[in-house]
Amino acid sequence: MQPVPNLSLTQVAPLNWHPDVLVLVAALTIGYLYAVRRIGPYKVAAGTPAVTSKQMTWFFGGIAALFVAAWWPIHDLAEESMFTFHMIEHLLIGLVVPPMLLLGTPRWLAELAVENPRVLRVVQRLSRPVPAFFFYSLILVGIHWPAVNELMVKSDVAHFLIHAVFFTSAMFMWMPVLSPLPAVPRISPPAQAFYLFLHSIIPTVPASFLTFGTKPIYEIYETFPKLWGFDTITDQTVAGLIMKLVAGL
Repeated sequence: MQPVPNLSLTQVAPLNWHPDVLVLVAALTIGYLYAVRRIGPYKVAAGTPAVTSKQMTWFFGGIAALFVAAWWPIHDLAEESMFTFHMIEHLLIGLVVPPMLLLGTPRWLAELAVENPRVLRVVQRLSRPVPAFFFYSLILVGIHWPAVNELMVKSDVAHFLIHAVFFTSAMFMWMPVLSPLPAVPRISPPAQAFYLFLHSIIPTVPASFLTFGTKPIYEIYETFPKLWGFDTITDQTVAGLIMKLVAGL
């Protein structure tokens, strides 16, 4: 077997500014600041802050996590080098960004987002524990299907749309635990614990195939250069371990 060359980051994934990501992050940041400074004061009682410092910290922490997942080098390494980084991208989009954004959203802002009765009905239905559980779980398993993963790697449009659906399912998945909406009440703490425990089990299915696989599941990654002298199987194994340990936690 030929030794795997130990390539540098810039050799594997040259710097890419991703202006679309910069525009998205800027739009979310400006939109949130405008809402809490210009709209919020009219939505809360006099003398009550429209947003707390803790909420702002959570929200901008979520934006930062989204930026890390979608910008260079994580995004580029995920598409041009290693499945390990694709896994990190998925975990950030599904398990880090949504809860932080929900914790950073004031009640009045959440109500403003679902002001349309039809939108509210959809949110209420998809935020129930059972629909939310199956919606997120099906998407989670689906995006790790080899054909779907290969499509994401080959098409930027498909990558964006599939991740958008995954992010949406994750937002609904977190609602029973972190909902800022009175119209979508959080379930009781014991139910939350059981609900999250069930979610910790689902990732073990694709994680097991990745961790214990002896052949490459995602053949397209065999054609990519790797960091740290990893080969395809090592990359696949590490990705599976990250999914099992982090998603389980």
